[in-house]
Amino acid sequence: MPSGPPAEPPEGLTSPLAYEGVWRFTAPALECSVPQARHAVRDLLDEQRVPVAAVIMDGLLLIVSELVTNAVQHAALLSPQIAVQVTIGANWLRVAVEDSHPYRPKALEADEGDVGGRGLWLVKVLTAEAGGKCDVEHTANGGKAIWAELPLAPLATSPPTVR
Repeated sequence: MPSGPPAEPPEGLTSPLAYEGVWRFTAPALECSVPQARHAVRDLLDEQRVPVAAVIMDGLLLIVSELVTNAVQHAALLSPQIAVQVTIGANWLRVAVEDSHPYRPKALEADEGDVGGRGLWLVKVLTAEAGGKCDVEHTANGGKAIWAELPLAPLATSPPTVR
């Protein structure tokens, strides 16, 4: 008789969890869409009962705000509509904001006195701190999608060193 835990079924044979899936919605490229997108993502995760840690949720909602704000401020002229897509896996989630503007932004650290200009840099920092990843991809329609993928729970960190 074999000992140890039962073997995991092959990946293709496991059924998805109830909260796994892909959701997409569009919004006009207007400032009022920023809080609407943030609330829509939060409400979706609540409705689907996604077990996302509070610290991850806080970072995710800030990321959504920054990405939608960037699309509104920098792409609205060529992209009157933006799309927000949320993909949820068993242990991770991904949010992408898509617009029709072909320009691929760069993450810049703004000077201390600058009022704006840190959005994508902040997204990269928040994503990295959570143990996730982010990138910009070109879309089939000539635009771009900027996405951030985060774990549902914070990564385990080593205990602080006592000196």
